[in-house]
Order: sequence, then structure tokens, then C-alpha cells
Amino acid sequence: MAGTDEDTVAAAEDALYVLTAALLTPAKFPSVLGDDYPEACAALGLAPLADGYGLVLGQDGEGARWTVVVDDVSLVAVAIASWDCGMEHDLSPDERTVVAALPGWPLDVAVAAPGVPAPHDPAPEIAECDPLTPPDTSTWGPAQRRLGADEIALQWAVWREQIDDSAFATPSGGSASGTAAAGDSTGTMGREGEQEAPTSGHSGIRRVLAEARAYVDAPPPLGRVRSSFAPGDARTLRADGPGWSLVARTDDIAFVLLDDEPGEVLPVGRGPELPGLLEALDKMAVRPL
Repeated sequence: MAGTDEDTVAAAEDALYVLTAALLTPAKFPSVLGDDYPEACAALGLAPLADGYGLVLGQDGEGARWTVVVDDVSLVAVAIASWDCGMEHDLSPDERTVVAALPGWPLDVAVAAPGVPAPHDPAPEIAECDPLTPPDTSTWGPAQRRLGADEIALQWAVWREQIDDSAFATPSGGSASGTAAAGDSTGTMGREGEQEAPTSGHSGIRRVLAEARAYVDAPPPLGRVRSSFAPGDARTLRADGPGWSLVARTDDIAFVLLDDEPGEVLPVGRGPELPGLLEALDKMAVRPL
């Protein structure tokens, strides 16, 4: 495994100024790194262990970027939860929990440690492997598509209030889609949320729903389908696949993003089939402990 040399680990741990941290587990991982947990692990050269990892991102005394990978997931989870609540928390992993010390950062970090040089990659003779770099999100593609889905899941109410449910129904009260493959009416929403006319039988939506249904019968790689908390008795579902991301509430509609349609968010109405699909996906999804 890259970065496990004792000297490399020692260099990263020596006066490491922790800036942020992230979980890398089947149920919660930086989706910008991949469509599923094994793919996200592969981006860091890590084996997809069942219990996952904690990622600690910081700078050493020279200002060099390091990502310290630890197997004490709960330690990192507590720190993240504390920070999210605005509380101070000292994250100092025990050296016995360190799995690897990787040069660079796999995620964008907007802050820097005070009193040390500006963030930079470690010298090659210290790093001993190519430094990690964040995925390119400057143009539309898988990484930006997944970040968009993250934002919808985080700001569900904001996106949901932009949808007029009447747009999902035809004047006769039937489904605007009406296709056997899709089973749900769909509409298109631009990046700024301006709703357009509903589309009938959108081929991309049909493909996504068909591939999501296939997950129920043939489970995909771990983490492709994840279930997390939502208000009430609902759950927030997140599913990803080749070229697509889906975000849904089990008691509501879904949103789809496609690599083939830059910046577009496609709402999928409840219809006759979506509720059953979401219920089935929720049963097989991985959940945070």
C-alpha cells in the first residue's frame, strides 16, 4: 500500500496540523471520489475494508499536505460530529491506528494551518509516491455530477419547493410519462432551478430507473445505494451508477443527474412505480451505524 513506509508515516505525523477530516466507509464516503465505496477507496490506493477508514487532512511543520488514513473510524466520526455542532474537538489519532500517510489531499480544503508555509505537496524524496489531488470539478463530469447530487440531498427542501406537483400530471389526470419502462412522469430543471416543461418518456430517466431496479435483483458494488436520515419516518436515498446519480426521499419524489446532460436536474414524480422502487432500494441500501 502506498505511503506505509515508516519514515513516510513519521514525516506526516510530525507536528501534523489537522485541518479537516472525512469518513471513508461503505455508508458514508466522499462521493466526489467515486460512484461506490470500492471506487472511492481505489482513488486513494486503499483496500475496501468492511469497517472503512477515517481520513485526517492536514499540514506538517513545513506546510506540506498530508492525508493520514486511520482505522479508528469512530474517533474521526466523533470529531466530525463535534465540529458540525460548532464545538472544539482535538483530533489526535493514536499512531497504532495509522494505516497509511499519503502525500497530498484527495479533497479540496479551503483553509490552511496558521504559522506554517502555504499548503504544498511534500518533496518527492519524502512522499515516495505521487501526491493525491482532488478530482477535477471545473467542468461537468462524474465528479461534479456527484457533488450536485450531494447538494440536493443536503438542501432537499430548497430543491423540492421549486417543483410544482401539477407539472407531473396530464390534463386528464394521468402520468405525463406513461411509459412502461419509466412509470413516472419527469420534468427538467436547469442548474438555477428554473422548471421547464415535463418531458415524456425521457430516455435518460428510463435508463436510470431500469438500472436502479436491476440493483434490487443483483446488488451492485458496496455503497452504490445508501440510505440516511430524513425527517419523519422517511429516508433519504442516494444511488449512483455509470453516468448517473439519483437522490430521493422514500415518501416523496426523486431527482436524477446525468453525465450526458450538463448542469441539469431531472425531477421524477411519484407515479405508480417509484414508491415501490424506493422501498426496495431502501431495504438493500447500506446505512450509517
